Amino acid sequence: MIGSIGGLVFILINAGQLSAPVDTVVRIVGVLGFVAVVWFAVIRPSGARGPAEAPSRRAIRIYGTSVTAMVLGIFVGANVINNVLHQPVLTLPWVVLLVGAHFLPFAGAFHAPVFARLGWTMIGLAVAGGVLALTVDDAASAWTGVLAGICLLAFSAAGSQQAPARAEPAH
Repeated sequence: MIGSIGGLVFILINAGQLSAPVDTVVRIVGVLGFVAVVWFAVIRPSGARGPAEAPSRRAIRIYGTSVTAMVLGIFVGANVINNVLHQPVLTLPWVVLLVGAHFLPFAGAFHAPVFARLGWTMIGLAVAGGVLALTVDDAASAWTGVLAGICLLAFSAAGSQQAPARAEPAH
């Protein structure tokens, strides 16, 4: 659910930078995607899902460290991008890059390779979006955020249909 909420936020915030009526269509698609994730993950979960085992202390530490590093990196990087480099069009791709990177350690910590696929997909979107925003059109920055939101929703929907990963032994 955390990923789907993040995906919806990415879409709703960044769709506002797109032209009408595209902004409205993107928001509607985002809301429908979020409703689908809630439907499949909460209201009508797949019968294949059993009770998930609690994550280990090590996995929780990795999670906390990754989230903290992401938040600090977003703050510091956005300040450098805006105040030193004077390239605000790169701020959103930077955020998407760090959100993607923060998923990479989760793959091992939670024995869930889907996090690596999600992380690398987000990183690829960020790099492509940053390059396109600098070389082709500033709107590529907003589209990077929208596509990151769609990516988070898609991975959340797919993840809601998978059996939970095995937990590692507690340390």
